[in-house]
Amino acid sequence: MNDYIVRGIAAGGQIRVFAATTRNVVETARQHHEMSPIATVALGRLLTGGAMMGTMMKNDSDVVTIQIKGNGPIGAMTVTADSKGRVKGFVANPQVMLPLKDGKLDIAGALGLGVLSVIKDIGLREPYVGDTILVTSEIADDLTYYFATSEQVPSSVGLGVLMNKDNTVEQAGGFIIQLMPGATLEDAKEETIEKLEARIKEVKSVTQLLEEGMTPEEILEHILGDMGLEILDKTPTEFYCNCSKERVAMAIMSVGKDEIAQMIEEGNPIEVKCHFCNTAYNFSIDDLKHLRELCEKRR
Repeated sequence: MNDYIVRGIAAGGQIRVFAATTRNVVETARQHHEMSPIATVALGRLLTGGAMMGTMMKNDSDVVTIQIKGNGPIGAMTVTADSKGRVKGFVANPQVMLPLKDGKLDIAGALGLGVLSVIKDIGLREPYVGDTILVTSEIADDLTYYFATSEQVPSSVGLGVLMNKDNTVEQAGGFIIQLMPGATLEDAKEETIEKLEARIKEVKSVTQLLEEGMTPEEILEHILGDMGLEILDKTPTEFYCNCSKERVAMAIMSVGKDEIAQMIEEGNPIEVKCHFCNTAYNFSIDDLKHLRELCEKRR
């Protein structure tokens, strides 16, 4: 089954909802970065949340980047997504291993204490940046806290990744449910809030819903089926990296002609890997000489 994200509304437009299935996205990331199970689950949750947050962006050129910087052994994690459902990401230590905690992968222990940052590039001179603390380091709770504190949008985020015994990804997905500042009567809105809170408390973990084989539509129906759920659209999502040798060459040029001259003097070709997809780009001495010439022409 191909990965996709659905967007919808409920309670007469008072609630907006997103749900995703991202098994292929997470498995592609696992393969690119040769990740351990705990790194796969951690990055997989962030990729899923990021993909849904990307589809919240209005313009084709808008990009959202989510960074988690904790003091745990997994190191920093970064995910970038756009409005077309394309997402990419990486972790600092993809081979991290930790003992199980209460029979489960210890994601919070891998991340540790730290900060979650959301950077939105929407074409303005400066990007919007929202920083919050990691409240549980389980990622879904941290995104819920971010929405409430930085965007003042009451939300519920659920994210899950199921692994097979051979370390491949069995299922991945999640949901984001948000209360919108509708123009309804206040008592009607309070009723909606109470009903929504009650339904979310009844929901099993996302992992259990995925284990039961639920689609994004079925997950939303399970949570909001009695609240006038209406699915508005469906967007394919994929792990997509737009790196290229030309882009990497621009990055090399940014270090300056003197640094490039030193690389040439050392007489060894260089290899540069993309952080997001781990693709290796090789530059010969002739390539480096050409880049140095381009630097000199730009002066």
